[in-house]
Amino acid sequence: MTQFFTPSLLRGRAALVTGGGTGICRGIALALAESGCDVAITSRSDEHLLPTVEDIRRTGVRSVSLAGDVRKPADVDAVLAKTVDTFGRLDILVNGAAGNFVCLAENLSPNGFGTVVDIDLKGTFNVSRAAFAFLKQQGGSILNISATLQLLGTIGQSHASAAKAGIDALTRALAAEWGPSGVRVNGLAPGPVDGTEGVRRLTTDATRRRIEELCPLGRMATIDEIANAAVFLCSDAASFVTGVTLVVDGGLWLRTGRALGTD
Repeated sequence: MTQFFTPSLLRGRAALVTGGGTGICRGIALALAESGCDVAITSRSDEHLLPTVEDIRRTGVRSVSLAGDVRKPADVDAVLAKTVDTFGRLDILVNGAAGNFVCLAENLSPNGFGTVVDIDLKGTFNVSRAAFAFLKQQGGSILNISATLQLLGTIGQSHASAAKAGIDALTRALAAEWGPSGVRVNGLAPGPVDGTEGVRRLTTDATRRRIEELCPLGRMATIDEIANAAVFLCSDAASFVTGVTLVVDGGLWLRTGRALGTD
């Protein structure tokens, strides 16, 4: 990726990135590492974590992979304890673990709706709550990965929209509660990001063309562009920014809420 930040920007700091083995969160984990940050990554299994850990270590920082389910508080506690034991501290938390699929609400089972809410929204709360005790020791930053689905009405995404809207509200509430302890809490809301599993699974050739036509900047974002925004929000460059969910989608959400939907 293009290096916009100095390699020493986050030197001496430690981060945990949930869902950090693939996609956007892999990109964020690598960008944090390239800015000098030690990075732990976690997901439910090690399958996608180990290659990313090796890539992170090649940047010259420390990294560790930790299997755990963000829906299970015991797993979360174990992941946080291992992260702090490995690095001696925690300065940055990126909540990126998520699940999604396309389904019209009339066909969506209660279990399907609940699973997405459990991973996205409850998982974000579980990890944030467990991390707070470590972050407040020296001050730190939480970044919650949101989306743009909930900003307007996106067909086939009632479950993910509800979960992400909850994350946006949680971001504001935690920012207000935890600011006095020196912990900033922000959100990052990518639109469709080229080359990700989400775009491959949730769009067709026709909807991808439609997105490009509707987007004021004429294309989808790249993973690197999302990762650079994440580094900014997690760094001291954003030291007086909290409670904000930054939309990074080239202005697409201003034009339509139906770009990922089905007619």
